[in-house]
Amino acid sequence: MMPHVPEDLFLEAVNTVVKDNIAYVPPYGSGGALYLRPLLFGSGARIGLQPADEYTFLIMVLPVGDYYVGGLAAPVDAIVVEDFDRAAPRGVGNVKVAGNYAADLLPNMLGKQKGFPISLYLDALTQTVVEEFSTSNFVAIDNTKKTFVTPKSPSVLPSITNKSLMTIATDEGFTVERRDIPLEELNDFDEVLAVGTAVVVTPVGSVTHFNGHENVEDATRYDFGDSIGVSTRTLYDKVRGIQFGQSEDKHGWNYKVH
Repeated sequence: MMPHVPEDLFLEAVNTVVKDNIAYVPPYGSGGALYLRPLLFGSGARIGLQPADEYTFLIMVLPVGDYYVGGLAAPVDAIVVEDFDRAAPRGVGNVKVAGNYAADLLPNMLGKQKGFPISLYLDALTQTVVEEFSTSNFVAIDNTKKTFVTPKSPSVLPSITNKSLMTIATDEGFTVERRDIPLEELNDFDEVLAVGTAVVVTPVGSVTHFNGHENVEDATRYDFGDSIGVSTRTLYDKVRGIQFGQSEDKHGWNYKVH
């Protein structure tokens, strides 16, 4: 129902906003970036529950560092969310709307109070299948089978970073699988990653499932190590190398601001 922003208008806005904020682009080599967030919202004079008759398009920018403290240098520990759902089946979980983030505010805060900086959501219907992290897509690596596995769900928000990593993984000889991932299958993976525009590639050191228990001693913990996995490092280096202009952009992903 919302109108599509024409590509030429979008690119013109990107060019303009980057040039207008060029002083805030982090120095090359700092690991930072100028984060662009496009936003389209209904701005017409309506209060009833119906589509707007006018929409406003804008792009917000801000300089950013690693989304999680430590970034790739330190794997983060995740907790499985049990008392809340991020998105309902046949809902809008696959669309970047504000409601998807609002649903995570309270469980994310509760998880951090328990010492977990990132939360993992299961499917709302059965609570048995992995969907995505609160801020990013889920990726698992099996180094023996050389597989790159990510959930296939209509409730998961598509990530351009994840799509790029799938392409890079294929280039590196991995078999990419988009399918259901039962929670128990985490035992079979060597590495788990949280991937997205903001987090890029963040290694996950463990996933803890309290499964109704109060004490962490009674919880099920899936461990992936406290150091960066070989495949995680490869994927991170490849995507960052392309972003920083250090590696060949053979898929034509970069856009030169002019």
